[in-house]
Amino acid sequence: MSMISTLKQIPLFSGLSDQELAHVEASATAKTYAKGTVIINEGDAGSSMFLVMHGKVKVYVSDASGKEYILAILGPGEYVGELALLDDEPRTASVETEDQSTFLVIQKDDFLSLLHDHPPIQRKLLLNLARRSRSLTEAVKNLALKDVYSRVRLLFEDLAVERDGQILIEEPMTQQAIADRVGSSREMVARIMKELVFGGYVRIDNRRLVILQKFPDAF
Repeated sequence: MSMISTLKQIPLFSGLSDQELAHVEASATAKTYAKGTVIINEGDAGSSMFLVMHGKVKVYVSDASGKEYILAILGPGEYVGELALLDDEPRTASVETEDQSTFLVIQKDDFLSLLHDHPPIQRKLLLNLARRSRSLTEAVKNLALKDVYSRVRLLFEDLAVERDGQILIEEPMTQQAIADRVGSSREMVARIMKELVFGGYVRIDNRRLVILQKFPDAF
């Protein structure tokens, strides 16, 4: 797949023409990192955005005791670090590669030059960034207002894909990983998973979660 075809899959560049995407590609540098590499540290100064071309990354924050809370797992077609291109504030989260991963990296100066030299690109990117902000606000609202089961259900529904006639979550999900993603304790997640398994809603198959039927709205 060409780089332009890959860029078309990234929501940030939705609506850009092939010519405009070629300008974006010319502003970026390809970099590959090994599994387990922290490419962004929470609190550090930032000056670049990472577009995920191949692989997978974990976005997380930590408290004073070192406990991690996972904000997202991102794969090809997604991006991190975009706020660093718009302001001079420290990074708000850390990002670590879950697999060997390849990125297109855009530095702040190159990004600002891209916007300055190509006003149509500027308008489209700012609109897409606003949509991203609204999506993040909705995610925070869900975390603040919904109970733990509802957050688990939304997580599973978001991650679910269809493979060979089955609806499943391909990413191995331990109870602790689920708890980290929804902001809960492992014990609470364990109780919810027990109810889902015994209720015939999910099955664990080779460390993958198979969804057998639509989840109830509430327990």
